[in-house]
Amino acid sequence: MTQLVLIRHGESTANRDNVYTGWSDVPLTTTGCQEAKAIGAKLATLGIDFKACHTSVLQRAIMTSYLVLEQLHLNDLPLFKTWRLNERHYGALRGLNKDITREIFGKRQVARWRRGYASVPPLLEKADNDRRYANLDPRAIPRGESLKMASARLQPYYQANIVPRLKQGEAQLVVAHGSSLRALIKYVEAISDTDIDGVEVQNGEAIIYDFAKDMTLSDKQRLYD
Repeated sequence: MTQLVLIRHGESTANRDNVYTGWSDVPLTTTGCQEAKAIGAKLATLGIDFKACHTSVLQRAIMTSYLVLEQLHLNDLPLFKTWRLNERHYGALRGLNKDITREIFGKRQVARWRRGYASVPPLLEKADNDRRYANLDPRAIPRGESLKMASARLQPYYQANIVPRLKQGEAQLVVAHGSSLRALIKYVEAISDTDIDGVEVQNGEAIIYDFAKDMTLSDKQRLYD
């Protein structure tokens, strides 16, 4: 038996202001820092023997990782940062207030962009020029993504870097984002394209999966701050 624990980062300034974020690099709020510490403290009571932590290259997830690991007394734990765990890229919607986009595009269209599995938001005219992605094939850098597209770039990392460790009985911690975690949850739980619409992960929430030796999912629980 081994555990995979998924944590969504604490409240960011974009969460607070109700704007689309995606790959924009925004910080945690004071509330977000408190949420990260609180879920870390709750997780510490379970006594899970984590062997590694995985996160995105965006500061809101990285800082949440630091705060959680501090509560776990695991500051020395290997921490792997990868663009593949980045939030879903919201394209030209990023920086826009979500309520205002409903007024502009209509509630149904916005709901499809936000919750639909294959719906792609309006694209940026060109991909971001960011040092963090300088070594990537330019074709890998999105101008906007559906959840399906985000899942496709996330799964290779999960299969190559997390599953082998789980198979060895090593508990793994993943600290990421609302939509990137929804993509991972869909994959782990084999949720249908339609049913993933109803899956939500709160800021500062942890989802704990127990796997048998053959990687059969045997249990799931959720922790809130």
